[in-house]
Amino acid sequence: MSETTRYYETGKRKSAIARVWLIPGSGKFTVNKLPLEQYFPLETQQSMVQEPFHLTDTTGQFDALVTVRGGGVSGQAGAIRHGVAKALLQADPDYRVTLKQQGFLTRDSRVKERKKYGQKKARKRFQYSKR
Repeated sequence: MSETTRYYETGKRKSAIARVWLIPGSGKFTVNKLPLEQYFPLETQQSMVQEPFHLTDTTGQFDALVTVRGGGVSGQAGAIRHGVAKALLQADPDYRVTLKQQGFLTRDSRVKERKKYGQKKARKRFQYSKR
């Protein structure tokens, strides 16, 4: 692994899209030019984003540079996790089994269902009045 090696992957979740670059380094995590702790103040989202590193025992070996757009905070965290897992797979194909078992390589395709006309929401109906 040379110093100029960069691993790029795209992660998606709901309507969020994350572009992830992994560079061999000290473990610095930057999201949209902000430190991870500043972008995701909740501990659960921070741990969710770093799960692929903990699972593959590569914590502190890669610097992650991430740009994420669209969706909410939860969707963005899921998109980053998906992108990081795919980039780690590019770095070392031996991680495939462990990442696949945890479901980090599978794109979660659940998205919000569209609202239908004549209804309040996607499935909720207006109240029926008999008289």
